[in-house]
Amino acid sequence: MVETLVRNLMRWTAIGLILLSTAGAAEKPRLLVLTDIGGDPDDQQSLIRLLVHANEFEIEGLIASAAGTPGELKKEAVMPELIRAIVEAYGKVQPNLQKHHPDFPEAKKLLGRIKVGNPERGRESLGADKDTEGSLHIIACVDRSNDRPLNVVIWGGSTELAQALWKVRNDRKPEELRAFLKKIRVYDISHQDNTGPWINEEFPDLLYVLSKAPKGKDKRDGGYRGMYLGGDESLTSRAWVDRHVRKERGPLGALYPTATWTAPNPHSTLKEGDTPSWLYFLPVGLSAAQHPEWGCWGGRFRNEAKGLYVDAADTANQVTNARSTVSRWRPAYQNEFQARMDWCVKGVREANHPPVAVLNKDLSQDALQVAAKPGETVTLSASGSSDPDNNALSYRWFVYREPGTYEGEVKIENADKIEAKISLPADAKEKSIHVILEVSDDGSPKLTRYRRAILSAR
Repeated sequence: MVETLVRNLMRWTAIGLILLSTAGAAEKPRLLVLTDIGGDPDDQQSLIRLLVHANEFEIEGLIASAAGTPGELKKEAVMPELIRAIVEAYGKVQPNLQKHHPDFPEAKKLLGRIKVGNPERGRESLGADKDTEGSLHIIACVDRSNDRPLNVVIWGGSTELAQALWKVRNDRKPEELRAFLKKIRVYDISHQDNTGPWINEEFPDLLYVLSKAPKGKDKRDGGYRGMYLGGDESLTSRAWVDRHVRKERGPLGALYPTATWTAPNPHSTLKEGDTPSWLYFLPVGLSAAQHPEWGCWGGRFRNEAKGLYVDAADTANQVTNARSTVSRWRPAYQNEFQARMDWCVKGVREANHPPVAVLNKDLSQDALQVAAKPGETVTLSASGSSDPDNNALSYRWFVYREPGTYEGEVKIENADKIEAKISLPADAKEKSIHVILEVSDDGSPKLTRYRRAILSAR
């Protein structure tokens, strides 16, 4: 009896530390997924990863959209049963996940948010009497009284969103449509049917992030493909997936598919081309959904026209391309995935949990805006950063050059210490410099959180 009480006390103490680690965090991002699950199995891969991050979001919809199959089997269909199977497997590990963080939703709640879309995709599927359970659910979610925008991520075709927008435009006044559009943010993987360009043309004010290779370029040049191409590809291998996801990680990990349509090489398993869409909104201290040009685990984007943002390019590992905007963060997001798969089966004391990064005493995840004069030295401090497992912390300060407007070299003194000093160059007047704080623990696997300071030379 005493031994049981001691074990429970240790467990709840650990959970309390984790809860304290999330104090001051912003409200969770609202997320609605459109998935053509049943086509390329990488949608199943992405959904499994999403569910072990489900505590970080308010998942409001999992909509099965038209899933095309290749070759002679080509057909259109919707396969919500594949979503249900994965959510049900999640339900078997959810009680253990909840030991690590209390906000993992019950499977029953998520099962109620699975909706069915149109088995046919494209502009010819829009119009009167073309509403679906999925398109009507999108409208209901946007209309729900909430100050937070609805983040719609599109893993396949965008027909359900297009139908929702068509209906609202036809049923409501222009000012009501404008108010509706302001409540939505979209991240689309590759415009996989012709309703995507239609949305951009017809609703140009809608904040729309599009990750897609430019017309006439190799399709593999799309930024989202940095999830599995470029960088350290050993982290996408069958060996890595078997060791950290599929084997001895419970029934959810066991469902992780081992083959996709476009495997990058014979030794790879992980593709997850859709995962960057929601990594973009994941609150790890880098994301700022209203600023696609800033860059985060889900990539970095440039403004193409009004609300439309398209892939930008970063330089990482001596390679400059759009894929680098995602692949540069792969060691961190793969460690995060590994840890959360551990949460499926391990106790709180046996697993690692992410640290908390504090910047100049600020506990939020917002970017810190710092104004200074050219030539002035700015001091940035990570004092107060902590780890729920009491692991030792390491610090790395670096200039994320691409989001800033200053193109010269910026020196950071004590770049590996808890406090760093940055001297603004004399020629940086009216320019901005993005400085990233990276806080990592020494647990297994190493986990990382970030903060961003934007230095403006005035």
